[in-house]
Amino acid sequence: MHYSHSQKRGKDMYGKPLFVRAEWDEVARVWVATSDDVPGLATEEDNLEGLIEKLKVMIPELLDVNEAKGEREVPFELLTRRFEIAQRTSR
Repeated sequence: MHYSHSQKRGKDMYGKPLFVRAEWDEVARVWVATSDDVPGLATEEDNLEGLIEKLKVMIPELLDVNEAKGEREVPFELLTRRFEIAQRTSR
């Protein structure tokens, strides 16, 4: 039987952290978070600290809604990505 990355992770539910991606949306000026490990997760916040606090509430709620098995504590790892431009002064 073949399992996707998230299904394999689900087999040992939360022994390892769930992966959440956060990308900076320059137009909206917010961090947008999604995850393959947490079905239905899509949220945004204007700063990372606020996003983390929001995720601490949303992740367990979404896992409960999706009837995912696991422990009471749900570790997650937030991987961030933001592109910037640096200006050279010598040109």
